[in-house]
Amino acid sequence: MSASSVSAQPADVTVDLLVVGSGTGLAAALSAHEQGLDVLVVEKTEYVGGSTARSGGAFWIPANPVLAESGSKDSIERGETYLRNLLGDTAPEARWRAFLANGPATVKMLRRTTQLKFLWDRGYSDYHPETPGGSASGRSVESRPFDAAKLGRDRKLLRPGVVEAPVPMPVTGADYKWMNLVARKPGRGMPRILRRVTQGIGGLAIGRRYVAGGQALAAGMFAGVRDAGIPIWRETTLVDLVRDGDRVVGAVVEHHGDRFTVTARRGVVLAAGGFDHDLAMRHEYQADFLENWSLGSEGNTGDAIKTGAAHGADLAMMDQAWWFPAVAPLLGEAPQVLLAERSLPGSLMVDRHGRRFVNESVGYMSFGQTVLDRERSGDPVGEMWLIFDQRYRNSYVFAGALYPRMPLPQQWYDAGIAHRASTVTDLARCAGLPESTLAETLARFNAMAPAGIDDDFGRGNSAYDRYYGDPTVAPNPNLRALDLQDLYAVKVVLSDLGTTGGLRADEYGRPLRTDGSPIEGLYAIGNTAGNVFGHYYPGAGATIGQGLVFGHIVATHAATQPAIAADTLA
Repeated sequence: MSASSVSAQPADVTVDLLVVGSGTGLAAALSAHEQGLDVLVVEKTEYVGGSTARSGGAFWIPANPVLAESGSKDSIERGETYLRNLLGDTAPEARWRAFLANGPATVKMLRRTTQLKFLWDRGYSDYHPETPGGSASGRSVESRPFDAAKLGRDRKLLRPGVVEAPVPMPVTGADYKWMNLVARKPGRGMPRILRRVTQGIGGLAIGRRYVAGGQALAAGMFAGVRDAGIPIWRETTLVDLVRDGDRVVGAVVEHHGDRFTVTARRGVVLAAGGFDHDLAMRHEYQADFLENWSLGSEGNTGDAIKTGAAHGADLAMMDQAWWFPAVAPLLGEAPQVLLAERSLPGSLMVDRHGRRFVNESVGYMSFGQTVLDRERSGDPVGEMWLIFDQRYRNSYVFAGALYPRMPLPQQWYDAGIAHRASTVTDLARCAGLPESTLAETLARFNAMAPAGIDDDFGRGNSAYDRYYGDPTVAPNPNLRALDLQDLYAVKVVLSDLGTTGGLRADEYGRPLRTDGSPIEGLYAIGNTAGNVFGHYYPGAGATIGQGLVFGHIVATHAATQPAIAADTLA
């Protein structure tokens, strides 16, 4: 397929399946095409890849073939036990059962329709591994580094990632853990750095452009779509759905001010993300204190959710997001997420009172839910600060780009995002925290840490906590007393990877009306639909995993439906 079909001029057309959104919506397009359907993808922004291209790129799909081939003993039955015990009544059972049943087939489909190759992130624990059926060895899989040069001149259309390495090097999630610990475990971290630098720079010398994480997954699916000849209309916005009676039979889209009608004989798939960047919706459904700090694609403003709701679809999970704590951003810049940083020893986090309020190492969605629960309880967390010492700064990568011993940016100090002090009292004054309370908090933490037991929040008790800990620190890789003579405080805000609320859908991905009846001819996947997992994030890549799997589910369902004859429509 040539680049011209990616940027083809829109027109009134008839296809079997219209996919709105080019993130995990590409999985729906690939599956539908493989099943013989004529497919069109429309994308609101100038880039292809959606929030998938901005993500870590892992997908959480229990008992998938990559796990089995890599030696995992996971099974659908264990996945069922885990989800049943974890989700309780927060998610419809038919939805998560459909996810489990179709997960392995989805991965096989991606292998057939793309050139992607996958690896198991062995040891990357489920986020709630102590729940019955949970896995400490993990179920998360990601793409191996992918040569984006396969996209040819369309490579420039791939949505950029969130963080770019200072030199060309495709860093996988499996690499990240050990690269982050390179100062503590150089024998594990340095070989990975050298291997990825060699791959990145060496690839350039022979015309290859290796990418990893979400960039790899999105690029691989994008290349698969191109190879299949599936057209993608970029800068094309969903305006409305077209109905024949109660059935959706197409959509009106807009491209540079001109409107076109796409008739869809088998259905329309809404895969346009959530309402990440619609602050009015976020304040209505979530919390007033939220700012426009989401890391989701800038095109995610809830268009598909609003359109589906306008045609009778019910809503679900609108108060939830894939929350993620992050360094408070400078004006005009994106937040830098805090993943391993919160788990590493020699650090803790405090609220506006100067008190710890959470197991700092907990999964990021659970972290955000704690903050939201406090907000709704009437005792908000308020300003959050990550506090650490110089030994911590000397030992670990911070905010993805600050290598050990590198000073924090002067702009952070100038903006009041970071403070440094030689006494607890001075640090408290700089950060605007109660001096006596912060001193008490640090004293208690330092008293507990040497024993390796966090009596207050259980930090380090979970296999997930320990995954991002420092294995050179005993007896608990997540706990170490802080040196109170050289302290830092960095301001933290609540960011997210996207919202999880959207159209309430059934096990086939069909949006449901308030009376529970499905809207025929319409499908919703990814963050346009309510979270398959209710209030929970089962493991790394659960958001992408459900988008991929339901992409395959809706394509399969659409392929079994009778086609609407275009010439019968008014």
